[in-house]
Amino acid sequence: MQTMFIETETTPNPATLKFLPGRTVMEAGTREFTSPEAAEGSPLASALFDLGDVTGVFFGADFISVTAAPGVDWTPLKPQVVSILLDHFVSEAPLFSGGDAGGIALPPEDAIADDPADADIVAQIHELLETRVRPAVAGDGGDIVYRGFREGVVYLAMQGACSGCPSSTATLKHGIESLLKHYIPEVSEVRAA
Repeated sequence: MQTMFIETETTPNPATLKFLPGRTVMEAGTREFTSPEAAEGSPLASALFDLGDVTGVFFGADFISVTAAPGVDWTPLKPQVVSILLDHFVSEAPLFSGGDAGGIALPPEDAIADDPADADIVAQIHELLETRVRPAVAGDGGDIVYRGFREGVVYLAMQGACSGCPSSTATLKHGIESLLKHYIPEVSEVRAA
């Protein structure tokens, strides 16, 4: 039997812990589950929701962020989460039912259609998000998703540990907005979608 350790890190969101299994979780993209119904396609996410105190599960490239319900004490919940993760990774079970659905992008319900005339600006926004923003946000156990650009406003959605984090508004307004405005003069504001 192979030995496996799962590291745990805190995140800026006190309700969310980041679990690092020391191996790849998602080959491509990320996936967020915000309810037991949304998690039905993933045995791992479903098992975490079955604990009863879990309100969110997020799969990143090499981590899983788990969000507990308001008021839940992580002391008894953390070993239960680690046990489920160990069972999953040691057994080499698939992340998704019916194969690897990890690369399938879910259509965002709140996406804003980009104006084709803004294609160059949108490409610059994507480049900065991929190279500067997403790696930093992943370090905190989350992700940021582009939702659109219209009339100088960039619409972004926070996921994982960053969703509902007390500092997410500051991250969007002061960090990401400042960065995008600095490099792309056409950007006037960043808003949460």
